[in-house]
Amino acid sequence: MSESAHETGGAGPSHRSVEAGVAIVVGVLGLITVYGSLKVGTGWGDEGPKAGFFPFYIGLIIIISSVVNLFQLFATKNDNTAFATWEQIYKVLTVVIPTAIYVAIIPFSGIYVASALLIGIFMVWLGKYKVVVALPTAIAVPIFFFVTFERWFLVPLPKGPIEKLLGF
Repeated sequence: MSESAHETGGAGPSHRSVEAGVAIVVGVLGLITVYGSLKVGTGWGDEGPKAGFFPFYIGLIIIISSVVNLFQLFATKNDNTAFATWEQIYKVLTVVIPTAIYVAIIPFSGIYVASALLIGIFMVWLGKYKVVVALPTAIAVPIFFFVTFERWFLVPLPKGPIEKLLGF
């Protein structure tokens, strides 16, 4: 990270708050893992370990690691360094949010339509390409991957209503 991000102090979330947030979120995921493991059984059955045996211990390790991280974080002196500036976080979110939307719409639109939309939007919005360049690229790339995966490698990928309408 650049020196200016560290020197600005209050220009974004603090390094400590981000580390604490990540440790808490990971700890909660560990708790969810342990809870799910307890529901399916963590003991030893006639055939060997039950379905929740290994996930239970992995969840415990995750929880313990999160607690250790939080303890170490608050045991050290706070140096008030910024994790990142709000501008840097905005730049990351301009990629993360559309990508999350892309993943969310794949079950409804299929991977090829969703990919064409993502490529086109990214090229025009972030890449500042003209639509006359972005549109053919956004159409050609999913077609290339359709031919590669569906026809050559015979690996079916999620299809939506447009592909079904076209008989793919």
